[in-house]
Amino acid sequence: MRHLNYSHLLYFWTVAREGSIAKASETLHITPQTISGQLKLLEDAVGDALFRRVGRGLALTETGQVVNLYADEIFSLGAELTQRVQNKLTGLPAELNVGLVESIPKLIAFQTLAPVLELDEKIRIVCTEGDLEKLLGDLAVHRLDLVISDRQIPAGLNVKAYNHKLGSSHISFYAQKKIAAKYARNFPKSLHRAPMLLPSKNNEMRRALEVWFEEHEIVPDIIAECSDSALLKAFGESGVGIFPAPSAISDQIQQMYHSKNIGAVESVTESFFAISPERKLKHPGVLKITEEARERLVM
Repeated sequence: MRHLNYSHLLYFWTVAREGSIAKASETLHITPQTISGQLKLLEDAVGDALFRRVGRGLALTETGQVVNLYADEIFSLGAELTQRVQNKLTGLPAELNVGLVESIPKLIAFQTLAPVLELDEKIRIVCTEGDLEKLLGDLAVHRLDLVISDRQIPAGLNVKAYNHKLGSSHISFYAQKKIAAKYARNFPKSLHRAPMLLPSKNNEMRRALEVWFEEHEIVPDIIAECSDSALLKAFGESGVGIFPAPSAISDQIQQMYHSKNIGAVESVTESFFAISPERKLKHPGVLKITEEARERLVM
């Protein structure tokens, strides 16, 4: 491959994002003919076609997909560099872009991130929620500085990132105050045939609870399954069923969701991880998160 021209790469990257030369032309304020010519020069440099025509638009070839991955990273890093320099010159608050796995309890997420706001250097927190695999993809191309997860990086996933354990908590069951006394008596046998609200089946806590139910010969009546932990608690607050959550945030759950802790399951724990693109943490916000979490998330 001959010397890479970054202007050509920018035109290519914009066409890939917009899906056509015409739309890229509007975005870049450059004529379609100029963009077509620059793309041809880039393809000559690469030695292969980067796009194929699909209907009225363009789709990436296999080579184009590889080039686009690198272009994503190059221009994401460029944007990050510009932002860092501007922040230093203007005194604007730096950003900490955090991905939150959707199954993470929102109270845990808040407690984990809150110490960043106490730093002398102002840092703006930008949160993105999603599934772990997508968030790790964003981490790989530097759209995120950190991912907070309830599980480690999946085995076999080809991404350069590192797990940093924040802490863990055993699980308790909660019920709305009006029905709590009924299920607190004779716990955990009281859970047999009780209305139950559980995380989705792909959740680590759900799998551990199913093993625990079987060991104790408990067959709950599952009313609802939710991937979003806040929605699970909202169902529980309405009184339709019992729900599990980390004991580390028991006080907050009981206050916010008008519920009572009816019993703890110390053999079932939920762990929390900070996943970063670097083995040694450097960002002051990330360092503050990990230091504080390791003191608070222990139960």
